[in-house]
Amino acid sequence: MRHPLICAMLALSFSTVPVLSVHAVDVPSLFTAEVPLDEESDNPRDDAHKAALTEVLMRVSGSALSSNEEAIDELFPVPSAYVTQFRPGDQDSLWVSFDGEAIERVLRSAGHIVWGSDRPLTLVWLAVDWGQGDREIIAAGDPERSSQQSRSIDRNRLLRERVLEIAEKRGLPLAFPLLDTEDLQSVTFSDIWGGFDERILDASNRYEANSILIGRVRPSSSQRDRWTYVFGGESLVWNGPAEAIVGQIADTLAAEFAVGGDAPLETVAVNVSGVETVGAYGSVQALLAGVSLIERFRISEVAGDIVSYQVEVRGGAPRLRRALRFAGLLEQSDADDFGSPDTDSALEFFFSP
Repeated sequence: MRHPLICAMLALSFSTVPVLSVHAVDVPSLFTAEVPLDEESDNPRDDAHKAALTEVLMRVSGSALSSNEEAIDELFPVPSAYVTQFRPGDQDSLWVSFDGEAIERVLRSAGHIVWGSDRPLTLVWLAVDWGQGDREIIAAGDPERSSQQSRSIDRNRLLRERVLEIAEKRGLPLAFPLLDTEDLQSVTFSDIWGGFDERILDASNRYEANSILIGRVRPSSSQRDRWTYVFGGESLVWNGPAEAIVGQIADTLAAEFAVGGDAPLETVAVNVSGVETVGAYGSVQALLAGVSLIERFRISEVAGDIVSYQVEVRGGAPRLRRALRFAGLLEQSDADDFGSPDTDSALEFFFSP
């Protein structure tokens, strides 16, 4: 008689697999944009349509294409042909919605990358030194303060909204911590400013974010803002304004998760150990389903706590390896980040709930 866990796995393997992993965030507004409407130009609406399309292409295909006006004109000679809706926006602007599927078809046929709407969530711990001893951490909401402190509330909100607005333009899901009692018992301003990142990462576990951005900002100083970005077990250190950093994160994630239209479909063997319960099995299934590089996958074998998969993926084993690490699986390999594992061998991972 088969082991009950194996029977359950085999039954589930032929069922519909969830589209999203538990940590993915759906970004429904990838193909909409609100841009200025210049009524004094020769073709105000056409100009706005092109500007909106450029903003959409930055979210979906990255900054390399969106900054190449000649390439955009060649791919989309008549931007209005892809417009499905438009309406007046606030303060002399135009809100425009595009046919996302049509735009994706054009990009894929031309070999450009396409980054889908299921995107990793980034949690932002932002410490601000306003000067004269006034320091704080930016929270998800406005803190309760006295009327004398209203100025601090306003500038706190403005900075948070500025970062969120930048992220929205790149289609990057961001969240700030609640800074409730639990957070404040775990993380202080000095922890962030002093680079005690382990404390911050531990406090971030409750938010189930895929990556963490830690910022140290001093608006009244000529010193450049300092940032640490943590994802997939790796840390990157950057300096510069929030606009540049958010763009860097978006390009980094797009490089990991976007799929090129000309990327061949390859079959890669993946072994996942540590799958000891039906719940763990379901979590691994959802995790694989949430990786946009993967077209489809199936179970090839179950042996003890190891589930073996045949995974059809665009971008090959090296990109799949990085994507699975980012998604939360622990790699059982000695290969370095820039090495190419033997594509004839299975990728070995461990699942830890």
